Amino acid sequence: MIRKGVNLVQKMLFEPSEMLKVGFLCLIAESLINVVIVEKVRYTEIDWKAYMDEVEGFINGTYDYTQLKGGTGPLVYPAGFVYVFTGLYYITGQGANIKLAQYLFGLLYLVFYGLVVVILKKTEAVPPFILLFFTFASYRVHSIFALRLFNDPVAMLFLYIAIYFFINKKWLVGCVVFSFAVSIKMNIMLFSPGLFFILLVEEGLIKTTGYITVCGLLQLVLGLPFLLENPIGYIKMSFDLGRQFFFKWTVNYRFLPENIFLSRYFHVCLLAIHIGLLIAICFLRWRKMSKPLDAKSILLILFSSNFIGIACARSLHYQFYIWYYHTLPALFFSTKLPVPVLMLMMGCIELCWNTYPSTVISSSLLQLCHVVGVVALLMPPRSEKRKIS
Repeated sequence: MIRKGVNLVQKMLFEPSEMLKVGFLCLIAESLINVVIVEKVRYTEIDWKAYMDEVEGFINGTYDYTQLKGGTGPLVYPAGFVYVFTGLYYITGQGANIKLAQYLFGLLYLVFYGLVVVILKKTEAVPPFILLFFTFASYRVHSIFALRLFNDPVAMLFLYIAIYFFINKKWLVGCVVFSFAVSIKMNIMLFSPGLFFILLVEEGLIKTTGYITVCGLLQLVLGLPFLLENPIGYIKMSFDLGRQFFFKWTVNYRFLPENIFLSRYFHVCLLAIHIGLLIAICFLRWRKMSKPLDAKSILLILFSSNFIGIACARSLHYQFYIWYYHTLPALFFSTKLPVPVLMLMMGCIELCWNTYPSTVISSSLLQLCHVVGVVALLMPPRSEKRKIS
């Protein structure tokens, strides 16, 4: 009897086929955890009031993007953000009912988590015990949702919805949802090099051009009220790729002198490295994958495209952790890294993101993990199915 129980536990923890069962149990735990967080942990105001101030200007009839401002500065997100948070503005009584907003973000997290479980199950490449780390060892991620109410998880939710359609090869619907995610926050564009490659391989140049056109048209429709009022202002404010970040908030480059961190030459070097790594992984990994692409390959291409972008980012802030946290197991388990090493890396990354304020040691360790991860992703994958015990 005991032996059967042990075998059952081992199977549920280590067999990818058991992902949905473990995921269901973790979702129940997550429901309780989010309630405890909302009720027992003090809410910290960072951007929510600023978000509400920004959309209130839109509600009051201001369509000039340069005039939409909040307590933390001007509005710097595309139009989709305005529409989503306008809805939250009304639901939460003009943004005043913070606790209701927290519960809404807790519900959003449960949907998000469920999507992650379904997507990972589709790949049959990640052991279910990883979900226990997602549930019980991710303080920062829970904080980003239920205690900070950032727009990053909203954008990432729509990104994962798009990925669900992509791995099921529903390209048009996926591209529409992907474009809407971009309209909430621009970081979603880090997945676009991988998506472009996937569409070219699966659908060819002509159809890919059509999908890109659809994405562009959706951006045009969403931004139309603001484009008609002040087109230059809207484009400059919502798609500002040259925006400067404050050194005091950086998680990944605390070890640099501030003048180098702010240097445009440094930014250009990072961009060049980013482009070079994308070209390298395209030739070393993506092009060698079996055609047609399966769900595992699609996921790896999208996630590695994003990971490289994050590794080469000019700066990372604490809420950016949600950009790649749930992608790390699928990425690292696809490499030749031994299981103890990849688990150590994930633990170190978690530790670095939970170090506040960031230190020279924490940011150095974080970037070291990024470098090791990128190098591992560039190397040939394991030819055999990884055995985990």
